Amino acid sequence: MKYKWRRVCLDSAVWVLALVLAALLRHDFVTQDVQWLWLGLDGVIAILLQFMTGTAVNLYHGRYAKGTFEEVNAITRAVGATGLVLWMTSLLFSIWVPVSRSIALIAMSIALSIILASRYLARVIDERQRKPSRNTTPVLVVGAGYVGTYLVNWLSNDPESPYTVVGIIDDDPVKQGRRIRRAFVLGDSQAIPVVAERTGARIVVVALNNPSTTYLRELQRIAESANLTVKIMPNIARLFTNQLEPGDLRNLSIEDLLGRTPVDTDVAEIAGYLTGKRVLVTGAGGSIGSQLCAEIKKYGPSELIMLDRDETQLQQVEINIAGNGLLSTPEVVLADIRDGEALRQIFAERRPEVVFHAAALKHLPMLEQYPDEAWKTNVLGTLNVLVAARAAAVSTFINISTDKAANPTSVLGHSKRYAEQLTAWMGGETSHRYISVRFGNVIGSRGSMLPTFTRLIEEGKPITITHPDITRFFMTIPEACQLVLQAGGIGNSGEVLILDMGEPVKIMDIAQRMIAMSGKDIDIVITGLRQGEKLHEELTGIGEATARPHHPKIFHTTVQGIESTLLDKSAWDTIHSKRDTLAPVAEAGP
Repeated sequence: MKYKWRRVCLDSAVWVLALVLAALLRHDFVTQDVQWLWLGLDGVIAILLQFMTGTAVNLYHGRYAKGTFEEVNAITRAVGATGLVLWMTSLLFSIWVPVSRSIALIAMSIALSIILASRYLARVIDERQRKPSRNTTPVLVVGAGYVGTYLVNWLSNDPESPYTVVGIIDDDPVKQGRRIRRAFVLGDSQAIPVVAERTGARIVVVALNNPSTTYLRELQRIAESANLTVKIMPNIARLFTNQLEPGDLRNLSIEDLLGRTPVDTDVAEIAGYLTGKRVLVTGAGGSIGSQLCAEIKKYGPSELIMLDRDETQLQQVEINIAGNGLLSTPEVVLADIRDGEALRQIFAERRPEVVFHAAALKHLPMLEQYPDEAWKTNVLGTLNVLVAARAAAVSTFINISTDKAANPTSVLGHSKRYAEQLTAWMGGETSHRYISVRFGNVIGSRGSMLPTFTRLIEEGKPITITHPDITRFFMTIPEACQLVLQAGGIGNSGEVLILDMGEPVKIMDIAQRMIAMSGKDIDIVITGLRQGEKLHEELTGIGEATARPHHPKIFHTTVQGIESTLLDKSAWDTIHSKRDTLAPVAEAGP
């Protein structure tokens, strides 16, 4: 075990000095009254005790940063224990040892003061030597709490940091004027433009634990008015890993401004139906399917079967899950859900116990042009998976649906409504748990709005929006997948579980914020609502009663099942050939 011998020697010398001063103080500086021989013996004992107690509290192993509260605590315990043992020794052997009992207590106080002062001085010297260079970007830190203090100390201590903290912003009046290192709290968030002009700051760094979306939007607006860039700290959990680097300060993203709170999932409930089970995911290469696979893997299934028709996407998900893209393991299965015979063979051989059905066609305008493709994949494909699952005695089946299935007006919505109804029907047929999970748009999925907007802005092209007042629900992919897994543990057969998407967001607002954050002059073009597109999406259909019996973010409702023999392709063709009369599918069937 490596010791910091310089500190050991320093503390030993301090104890010797402290005992000498204590003895002189006790005897009014009359040196003839001091028992120097016995005092020397006390010094040897003190050195040994300080070394042992310091070792016990890891004081000499370099575990503590200089001058931190942790080091102060360790020093106090080591010195206190040494002083008390010295005092007890002098008390027990007072008949034979002619040394005043009070000397040990006085020496303990002196030693503690000198050692603490030496550590503080070492910290001051170290900080002055490690201050960032002058060729740095001046920043304002928003937040004078724990996270803000951590950030200021971190940036101030790192000589390679590209940032210099020139001021702190906090909305708490009590913290105004507070000093953290060389930076002062100079005002609240409304004062950012004035403070930035005075200090020369060019960047605002948000150092708050889970700041609200409303606050971030307001902060972004204020920063934009002063031509300041807004950056944000990574998740607070990373503060405790000591892995942060200045490059981890990222730009404020549109996801931050949309705002989603962390999901509170019941791990035990999820593990109860996934751990040790054979789990199959259809559409495993898609945005939702691949994230589902990653989340499912955490719960230790005995086998994870990833099925998709796209070999490239299967390779990517295998790389993410297994760390390689060999495509030669039984975990990846190449198959199309339109092929019912292939599915039945796969299910018969692999015998999955839990199935997540995420395979689907999802692009609304494309399916409006090709409704037959939606019928083949989203309706008949779902039926193929359900039939194969029934034959394999699957105990839990989760169908991934969409908010467009509530009061559907589009081909996509109608096809996913059929999928919900078929799932509910099969649940009644098998007496196993067959449920659907319905949610809105997911942030960052392939081909979705946000990546499309980002690409258009990067290319300097106009952003197209179908209507200035159009709104949509949004949810992050990890949040959606965690809630899907949670729903699988609490849903009853035949139910549709609806994820709480929060408040709908205006697409126009998102486009304007993304353009403002880019600093570019991008036009927004209004194209008009597309065929089958709603102005405002809905999570629940007409007559669907909802309740939240198990989880605050998951609604439960029911849909009437539709037997597979009642599927009528001619009725589907009739509905979708009359675009002006497109209406929601009746609960009884097509």
